[in-house]
Amino acid sequence: MWLYEGKEFTGEDASDYYGFVYEIQCLVNSKRYIGRKYFTRAAYRQVKGKKKKTRKVSDWENYYGSSPSLKKDIELYGEDNFKRTILKLCKTRGDTNYTEAKYLFEREALERDDYYNEWISCKIGKSSVIKKT
Repeated sequence: MWLYEGKEFTGEDASDYYGFVYEIQCLVNSKRYIGRKYFTRAAYRQVKGKKKKTRKVSDWENYYGSSPSLKKDIELYGEDNFKRTILKLCKTRGDTNYTEAKYLFEREALERDDYYNEWISCKIGKSSVIKKT
């Protein structure tokens, strides 16, 4: 189950958003992980003999992050000992990527032992940051 603003998030309102930035907390050792997830993923299908790119629903509902050390602890402690919280819903891919990096830098996740995060990987253009009116 994902939580958003203290309530269960079912994805009913996800159609207005591209993705989200989340935090997963281990309830056993209090370590945290910050990441991002998109509501859809790229998919391809044949249309009149040509490959056409489309979007398909991702596995976001069952997703628990990509960190090897986090995955190891999930296997060790079980999914029930982890709390998954959506920190921000994002309208664009660029906003999702920027917001994840922003949270990681603000919380100094790479400098602290209470975070699973080991990398900050991003390539973000100015158009992802500038608020359009």
